[in-house]
Amino acid sequence: MSKSRSSEPRGPSQRQLRVGELIRRSLSELLSRGDLHEPELSAMSITVGEVRATPDLKRATCFVLPLGGGDETVMLDALRRAKPEIRHQLARTMKLKHAPDLKFEIDRTFDRMDETRRLLSDEKVRRDVEAADRAPEEDGE
Repeated sequence: MSKSRSSEPRGPSQRQLRVGELIRRSLSELLSRGDLHEPELSAMSITVGEVRATPDLKRATCFVLPLGGGDETVMLDALRRAKPEIRHQLARTMKLKHAPDLKFEIDRTFDRMDETRRLLSDEKVRRDVEAADRAPEEDGE
């Protein structure tokens, strides 16, 4: 008897991943060239960490971060103002039937990594992990 997978959460499809990566690379290239008519974007370096496309590929969330600790609010405002131009430029470079609507969010991946490192370096956590490693396995006894 096969199990129904409808109740299990599924990750993004291969198509979503491919389109997200295509948008990420194209957006990174567009921002690095500085061809946009938004002065704030020309004055800052922006990292595009990840792009997540919806299953229907009509929307894409772009996770961005200003390099060198730039002002995140200024960057997001500038990207949102330039969104129609960015979308138009991406549509010209990508081989997609429709250019997805773009949403820009701050990439918090590095913050989460730093917090995880901090937690793992805590003395109590290290002691618990080491104690668990030394505990005998109880699967057959």
